[in-house]
Amino acid sequence: MNILITAATSASAHKLKNKLQAWEILLGDYADLPDFMVKNMGLLRLPNPASASYQHEMLTLCLDKGIEAIYALTGEELNLLQQSELLFNEYNIALFDGQAYL
Repeated sequence: MNILITAATSASAHKLKNKLQAWEILLGDYADLPDFMVKNMGLLRLPNPASASYQHEMLTLCLDKGIEAIYALTGEELNLLQQSELLFNEYNIALFDGQAYL
């Protein structure tokens, strides 16, 4: 199972990653990430929540990367994703409030 944790540049993301050790975990962020973090650390560049097509861009990313669960750590990301929860559920992608697991 591939899991995506958002807000990769935060300490909370790494704390949650350590709690969920049992799965394949990907970290991603929409903030500007230096190339070395993307190439060497394997972080994903995520769509910006300010984008009008944010939910569809996230769905495409999840399908491309085989992501089955998203732990959103920012309220903005979580709110937008939850607005399209039915769409994500159709593709068997679960949405979680990452803050609830810290």
